[in-house]
Amino acid sequence: MTSLRRSLPRLILAATAILVLSAAQAEERPLWEFGLGGGVLVFNDYRGSDTVHALPLPIPYFVYHGDLLKADRDGVRGQLFHQNRVELTLSINATTPVRNDSARAGMPDLRSTLEIGPQINVHLWESREGLVKLDLRVPVRAALTLEARPHYVGTFTPPVLNLDVVQSRGDFGWKLGVSAGPLFAERRYNAYFYTVAPQYATVTRPAYESPGGYAGAQELVSLTRRFRSFWIGAYARHDTLAGASFEDSPLVRQNSYWSTGVAVAWIIAQSSQMVESED
Repeated sequence: MTSLRRSLPRLILAATAILVLSAAQAEERPLWEFGLGGGVLVFNDYRGSDTVHALPLPIPYFVYHGDLLKADRDGVRGQLFHQNRVELTLSINATTPVRNDSARAGMPDLRSTLEIGPQINVHLWESREGLVKLDLRVPVRAALTLEARPHYVGTFTPPVLNLDVVQSRGDFGWKLGVSAGPLFAERRYNAYFYTVAPQYATVTRPAYESPGGYAGAQELVSLTRRFRSFWIGAYARHDTLAGASFEDSPLVRQNSYWSTGVAVAWIIAQSSQMVESED
């Protein structure tokens, strides 16, 4: 159980980062599809860390086009409210555990966190053919540690402008996603990652109390393609911490860096029931 609990946030991140990008227009699709594959993620221990890991992972491929629950490129989410231009969904994300990070030597390890909360999606523009779509997405997520007794570590708000471009109608063809936006976090959330308590201060790592507020920005580009029996995907994400409220923390070792990932998954089964979907 301990191994599964440690691996779960990484699997959530992998699935969220590279799940399939769906076309914008309504058409019939299987209610669900399931597959398995593998991939490699290259990422920093936490935003601003200079410790980088290349992590091979099993990749779960799951697409579900239900009325209330959906799972696709944008992650697993519940659709709570939907109009032509605005919808309210449920946003889920996770962070990986941090152990043996160079900047945090002698400090307690960081537990994995699960982030969950509402997300407002505003559909700003869509091309006549439905191949290009621009959205504003504003999630507000509360973070909890993944352990026997979870505790609340604050709220995280990463609004983004998201541009989706598909090569052709339907699930087959190249699909490009581009998103960018600022990040904001409650003081308690930032403190979990960037505060240095006095008892852990050293000559090169002074005590520091992290404030809340602006937490930098992110830009992400993803490219996927679905074939008849398998799917491939890749993404690259740029993080910048320039101007972040906690930029002066001694735990911030770099304020601009890239992370990336690639994956392939084979489609094992799909539903015989077809449903109309605009995702």
